[in-house]
Amino acid sequence: MRAITIPEPGGPEALVWADVPDPEPAEGEVLIEVVASAVNRADLLQRQGFYDPPPGSSPYPGLECSGRIAALGPGVHGWAVGDEVCALLAGGGYAEKVAVPAGQVLPLPTGLDLVSAAALPEVACTVWSNVFMIAHLRPGETLLVHGGSSGIGTMAIQLAKAVGARVAVTAGGPEKLARCAELGADVLIDYREQDFVQEIRKATDGKGADVILDIIGAKYLQRNVKTLGVSGRLAIIGLQGGVKAELNLAALLNKRAAITATSLRARPLNEKAAIVAAVREHVWPLIGNGQVRPIVDRTLPMADAAEAHRVVDASVHVGKVVLTV
Repeated sequence: MRAITIPEPGGPEALVWADVPDPEPAEGEVLIEVVASAVNRADLLQRQGFYDPPPGSSPYPGLECSGRIAALGPGVHGWAVGDEVCALLAGGGYAEKVAVPAGQVLPLPTGLDLVSAAALPEVACTVWSNVFMIAHLRPGETLLVHGGSSGIGTMAIQLAKAVGARVAVTAGGPEKLARCAELGADVLIDYREQDFVQEIRKATDGKGADVILDIIGAKYLQRNVKTLGVSGRLAIIGLQGGVKAELNLAALLNKRAAITATSLRARPLNEKAAIVAAVREHVWPLIGNGQVRPIVDRTLPMADAAEAHRVVDASVHVGKVVLTV
């Protein structure tokens, strides 16, 4: 088969579409003939040499894919060759074929094509696990999403609105904020021009946000804690703004607030399977009835993965950039 390889870490030009050995499904795995994959910032880090795949995983980038099941490994039940699926991966999505544990495979959602479905697994699993399974966002609460126009952000807006929450977002510029508003965001904050701490206080009559979904990390930590309301929950899922920051624990204690930080890629298989099962139960029906949809900015051929990385690195997209085989 062919796959995007990284002979040496570097810029987008480090991605090479090359011939590689075909994968074989192991015990409990299925082999997927890939139709599409989607670009995640973790892929950019892997290309640069900063984010190695977990031991035993595919060395190729790509944390999600869609396609058709081509073969079943020993002990796999509930799937058949030819099934149209999408899947959460530890790596290997930028390829013509990938082997994946059966517990991380999802059926193609009703009414969706395979190319669009490639944009779903990573964002759906990340948002559902952090905002709902860990932070327990409830109807009527306020969710603040940093990076509202990103793949994560566009999914978080839709899911939060679907369960009856109020959504505030930060994004860079009026065009991206307008796209967030189209998806249902109630409070629009241009982080280049406005202070999100003040804007959330105004929008909530001083109460603060109940849940914050943060992709920035250290740079926003103190301001995020200021923004939280009493019993607020801060879910950190990215470190685009650095890894170290000072935290006033008294401010956290006074609000009886909580901070969690999670990543998805390196979780044990049973934890990933539990998240995927929850997404299938709770998110897939919302996609099937049209309340939630994947937001695809553009599609590019897999061989043009370098250009896709340039687009994501420049943050000129809204939603996901999808690569097609």
